[in-house]
Amino acid sequence: MGLTRSSIGKKITKKESKKPQNADYNIALAGNPNVGKSTVFNALTGMNQHTGNWPGKTVATASGCFKSRGKTFLVTDLPGTYSLMAHSPEEEIARDHICFDAPDIVAVVCDATCLERNLNLALQIIETGAKVIICVNLLDEAKRKSINIDTDALSKILSVPVIGIIGRQKRTLDSLIKEIEKIISSETSGPFKIKYPEYIEQKIEQIEKELENIDLITEIPFSGRFLALRIIEGDQDFISKISEKFPSHADGIKQLSEKEINNENIKDDIVSSIVRSAENIAESTVKKEKTKYRDSDRKADKILTGKAFGYPIMFALLLFIFWLTICGANYPSELLSTFLFYIEDRFADLFALLKIPNIITDALVHGMYRVTAWVVSVMLPPMAIFFPFFTLLEDIGYLPRLAYNLDKPFKCSGSCGKQALTMCMGFGCNAAGVVGCRIIDSPRERLLAILTNPFVPCNGRFPTLIAIISMFFVFGGSVLSSVSSALILTLFVLFGVLMTFAVTKILSRTVLRGEPSSFTLELPPYRRPQVGKVIVRSIFDRTLFLLGRSVAFAAPAGLVIWLMANLSVGDTSLLVFCSELLDPLGLALGLDGAILIAFILGLPANEIVIPIIIMVYLSSGTLNDISEISALRELFILNGWTWKTAVSMLIFTMFHWPCSTTIMTVKKETGSLKYTLLSVLLPSLCGIILCFLFNLIVNI
Repeated sequence: MGLTRSSIGKKITKKESKKPQNADYNIALAGNPNVGKSTVFNALTGMNQHTGNWPGKTVATASGCFKSRGKTFLVTDLPGTYSLMAHSPEEEIARDHICFDAPDIVAVVCDATCLERNLNLALQIIETGAKVIICVNLLDEAKRKSINIDTDALSKILSVPVIGIIGRQKRTLDSLIKEIEKIISSETSGPFKIKYPEYIEQKIEQIEKELENIDLITEIPFSGRFLALRIIEGDQDFISKISEKFPSHADGIKQLSEKEINNENIKDDIVSSIVRSAENIAESTVKKEKTKYRDSDRKADKILTGKAFGYPIMFALLLFIFWLTICGANYPSELLSTFLFYIEDRFADLFALLKIPNIITDALVHGMYRVTAWVVSVMLPPMAIFFPFFTLLEDIGYLPRLAYNLDKPFKCSGSCGKQALTMCMGFGCNAAGVVGCRIIDSPRERLLAILTNPFVPCNGRFPTLIAIISMFFVFGGSVLSSVSSALILTLFVLFGVLMTFAVTKILSRTVLRGEPSSFTLELPPYRRPQVGKVIVRSIFDRTLFLLGRSVAFAAPAGLVIWLMANLSVGDTSLLVFCSELLDPLGLALGLDGAILIAFILGLPANEIVIPIIIMVYLSSGTLNDISEISALRELFILNGWTWKTAVSMLIFTMFHWPCSTTIMTVKKETGSLKYTLLSVLLPSLCGIILCFLFNLIVNI
């Protein structure tokens, strides 16, 4: 069977399409952000997925397979993008995959509630000459908003199949799979052509003829019309890619591109033509009735993004999530701790039964395992609460509103509102926040977001903050105490946000000078969250993944801590000896040597800072757990703590070097040792200066 993909002057055969040997066909899923593309991908592929990074890029990719009628289909979930006129890594990857990897089918997922905007991308993909299926998703939401789409009329206009689906309901995807099977072996009919101004059409025709003259048009796996448009608009990145992939035609392409006089008017006219075509198509195929739901969305936006209520609601949500995390994490953390330390006892019994020497048992069981168990029991419950709530806010559609609210202050700091989203991810884990900076297009602004992400406390620092607040600054009974703890914690977090603005401003005026870029921020419709899927996705994709990375660093750290606690310098353990050496510096900052050595040894995981402080104060050889806050407070006071020590401890917990997982992630994302060191120095210097100034002021 001659499986083909239509292209002007050339057909791409099945053998030429890039796919693994165990897949029969390759399908690319394309679409704007927030159209339910990943939902469709998950429904099609189920658990048959793998994730990774695009070659040479830090943008995540996902691919998976499904089988139908004995054939295997490989589905690639392309990054969400608004255009093939690439201005970001996501757009570049989507464009290159569609143009150069020659998928057998490109399924363009569109949001039924805003089809007009989604058609801009769909029209550009059709223009590449690919076999296209338009999947109009979220029909249930469109129906709720009294939006009716004539899919048959849309299919006739575009000359491509159009399928209406509800991605959340897997059964509705049967029509999509049937259409994939139908179109896979058929020829594409004459696709819809965007009508450009006459002078652009003449240029397209002229360039296509010249491409034929140099025989390039018969080799490229996409339409000559698409290439002609990229030459006309002066897309140097795409032209370089063509020269790289077809070196024998590099000189001809260079001469062609140099002959074209590119200016903003041509680009504007091309974009205007695409937008106008999308508007005309939407006008003839979409019917909207006035409904209370669209009005309610607008009213909600006026409240959530308004000057009067936008920021107070953000503050209230932050307070609520922290309160819920504080209250909700205590009991499961206690249960998990009891279980894991029960397992420790069983390991000790097993080692004794096997007659393994006590020193090895202590090092492996009471050293490595105990520290790892502590990290898991303290870190897992808060993350299991925070990440699902963060994902729920994302699923509902609130996070883009948050970015909109914070766009102005970030722009004043020399960055953009997208940094707000990465900052919020940092509350769960700074490493996740650093990875999330990939969504920022500008390399300068991406660096700003990466370097300042550690200024907001992650879940690893929350236990220390909560413990200190509970010991020295809590008032009232059980309910009031949890509320006051959450309120004080929220105020410190807001202080971290203000420091983020300040440091971003300083960096943007010094080492990372530049003007803040503008960005298109989509405010998606409010949606009913899929609570079950959100919980599962957040636990497996974020919580357990990040917990695994922390455990990988915590286990060897446990061995180092045990060795320092059990090796002696004279009559003093190495741990106590080091804390005494650091004591003068610690006292100058309102802390002491035990606190500083705890932060240094807590580099792999911030959760073990307080247990190490306890080890130093008690001169213990293993990690100790004092579960009663009153007993812990008494121990700290006996070792010289006052309210000033507690405040200094809170400040230094907020601002010190990031954990080893975050440091390694910064190195991976930036590829620069210089910026990795800067990400360590910035919060550390801020913490040292703030602690010194605080103690200087209160001691006057």
